Amino acid sequence: MNQPTPSYSFDVTSADFDRLVVQASFEQPVLVDFWAEWCAPCKVMLPILEQIAEDYQGELLLAKVNCEVEQDIVGRIGIQTLPTVVLFKDGKVVDGFQEAQPESAIRAMLAPHVVMPEPAAEDPMVQARALFAESRFADAEALLKSILTEDNTHAGALILYGRCLAERGELTEAQAVLDAVKSDEHKAELAGAKAQLTFLRQAADLPDVADLKTRVAQNPQDDEAAYQLAIQQLARQQYEGALDGLLKLFTRNRSYNEGITHKTLLQVFDLLGNDHPLVTTYRRKLFAALY
Repeated sequence: MNQPTPSYSFDVTSADFDRLVVQASFEQPVLVDFWAEWCAPCKVMLPILEQIAEDYQGELLLAKVNCEVEQDIVGRIGIQTLPTVVLFKDGKVVDGFQEAQPESAIRAMLAPHVVMPEPAAEDPMVQARALFAESRFADAEALLKSILTEDNTHAGALILYGRCLAERGELTEAQAVLDAVKSDEHKAELAGAKAQLTFLRQAADLPDVADLKTRVAQNPQDDEAAYQLAIQQLARQQYEGALDGLLKLFTRNRSYNEGITHKTLLQVFDLLGNDHPLVTTYRRKLFAALY
């Protein structure tokens, strides 16, 4: 069950002003926005103030006072102009401004009174995936090892670590890491990692890319060369070229090598994931070729 998002802004009335503003300001500063329905600048200011309160993540609260309704508060604070914004801290007004102000001026006013919280540390798995996407495999591995030190059954970390090893040519070690994944939670991701390992192993025993391209250029019907070229491209993460070659081969000879082309296409889809634009495109093309 998802936890509700905390609200750092709220309406206050005469009945709860002391509790929600004055008393609360001993815990954290409370910014009070005095507004009215007829006040156009107030409506411009409100989303800015709400975003600022959100950015402070609970270190600052925003209380909103409807001046047309809460005349007691207006008289008590001595509000004469709208919009007016005041800052309560330790039970008293310490700062504020009248009339609409740019966001930068509001933040500058708050800076001496409220400490902006440190940004949340980025999820190390997110960082590792980004490093992997940049082919910075050693850096990604360092992060993944720290995750696995704390939890050596972390399926996502094991799978990505295995892929890093595979990309560096450590195929046997990569296989051992992937075999250690016991959770079914990342089933498609694991299938993709194992597919990549398979492509790298196959490519090691195939002719080089230049020779295969020459064979295909000389004879576009050379199914073996076309398939082997696609495997070499997959091992080098040249996915679009590989998918294009595999689809052409499947279209002209779907029974090649007992239907291995279709199986390989599905392995590439697992490798890239359903959200990848190439998968969307080539899954649709494969469907058209099948039916």
